[in-house]
Amino acid sequence: MKTPQAAAPRASTAADGQGDFDEFYAAKFDVLRSQLFAYLGDRAEAQDVVQEAFCRAYSRWERIRRYEDPYSWVRRVAWNLATSRLRRLETTRKFLHRERGEHFDGPSPDRVALVAALSKIPAQLRKAIVLHYLGQLSVAEIAEQESVAEGTVKSWLSRGRSALAEHLKG
Repeated sequence: MKTPQAAAPRASTAADGQGDFDEFYAAKFDVLRSQLFAYLGDRAEAQDVVQEAFCRAYSRWERIRRYEDPYSWVRRVAWNLATSRLRRLETTRKFLHRERGEHFDGPSPDRVALVAALSKIPAQLRKAIVLHYLGQLSVAEIAEQESVAEGTVKSWLSRGRSALAEHLKG
């Protein structure tokens, strides 16, 4: 014979809800992780996705536990998360493929020697040499940029070439 207490429905408590969730998690986690591992091909990613789905379920557990099949909710969330991750990975892969830079050989020994020699001459002479020979600016353009006479630029270029020659000889 049932006692009146046993016949009456139990009031749900927070502790009961926690116990329900713990049992639910223990029963379903490995199954769902296995499915998503097969889908994603990465065990750690699958574990992360399933963990995230269960975390979302836990925060809504009072409502979700009343569903006819709470596992279907968690499974749907986990699969949606996995699909989103795959999309992000594919987008990232496409971006990186498009952005892959061309491979260039390092500077030639002559270029290294030139840069080293340039670093040894006075800054103003170096600037005039670089603007004229590498930047392809005319004497007039350099004079205008530096607010000096064209004769000054010609003098810088002449002295710069002489200084470079000295450093490149040795």
